[in-house]
Amino acid sequence: MSEELCGVCGLPQDLCVCEEIAKEEQIIRVFLEKRRYGKNYTLVTGIDPHEVDLSALAKKLKSRLACGGTAKEGRIELQGDHRYKIKAILEESGFPSSNIEVQF
Repeated sequence: MSEELCGVCGLPQDLCVCEEIAKEEQIIRVFLEKRRYGKNYTLVTGIDPHEVDLSALAKKLKSRLACGGTAKEGRIELQGDHRYKIKAILEESGFPSSNIEVQF
């Protein structure tokens, strides 16, 4: 049995629960930022990049919302105003709804 063990919890990688625990502890803020030339960007902050893979989450959000964006500096930036839809997608990804704050 040459299974890789998690360095944090000591469980095999298949059973590792570190990311799920990290998702429950984070307070996520979703807000709109207006940039040059009147362009709107939806920003998702409060996710720890050391515990959750930001680029994979950004890729999932971009494909579900059909928009462009990036993950940099510990936040996710999405082109356009997606504040109304993003909470449901984050809940499907395992984040508790009580820890997601959406500013309208």
